[in-house]
Amino acid sequence: MTTIVCISDLHEHLVEVPACDLLLIAGDVSFAFKGDLVAKQAFLAGEFKDWLERAPASEIVLVAGNHDQSIEAWGVPEGLRCRYLQDAGVELFGLRIWGTPWQPWFFDWAFNAPRRDGEAFLASKFDAIPAGTDIVVAHGPPHGYGDRTGREEHVGSTAMTAALDRVQPCLMVCGHIHPAYGRYRLGATEIINASLVDEEYMPVNPVFEIEL
Repeated sequence: MTTIVCISDLHEHLVEVPACDLLLIAGDVSFAFKGDLVAKQAFLAGEFKDWLERAPASEIVLVAGNHDQSIEAWGVPEGLRCRYLQDAGVELFGLRIWGTPWQPWFFDWAFNAPRRDGEAFLASKFDAIPAGTDIVVAHGPPHGYGDRTGREEHVGSTAMTAALDRVQPCLMVCGHIHPAYGRYRLGATEIINASLVDEEYMPVNPVFEIEL
């Protein structure tokens, strides 16, 4: 069994995580309203890098989110102790993991689909998820699962729902929609919205610990 910790939407809250084999971070480690892109990249290369070094995890997988504008502009800083996945995969502990940062258009921030034909754009990204993938780590949730806002609207991606139906991974980890924190199921796939923060960007939710 592989011990996995799932977390998303840190927004610069560098909380303690429990010891694990695999730490999955589903985006929004930085904060779009705090400083310019240079300051965001400095945070990633400084405090966030130090936090990764301290994390009691054997392996760490990271995808970006819509707040991670400096990553979209310049990529992740060199030397981060993690596997950064942007429409790419890696095999760890015998588990095939795919990471993707894209989500439906939202205020024209980072890794957004275009407003027009956005789901077709997302489908072109998610079609790359290979058959046999065990874990999908994405910032945005699938439509209907972990995507309900405080106004009770479902805002997730239909293209991601279709991709999960096709691939049927064991686990999908996401975030982005803070009020939808929790566990969901789509067929064979357990979906975890691991958002750390609430709608006021305060860290109120515990990280998820699972075994796979």
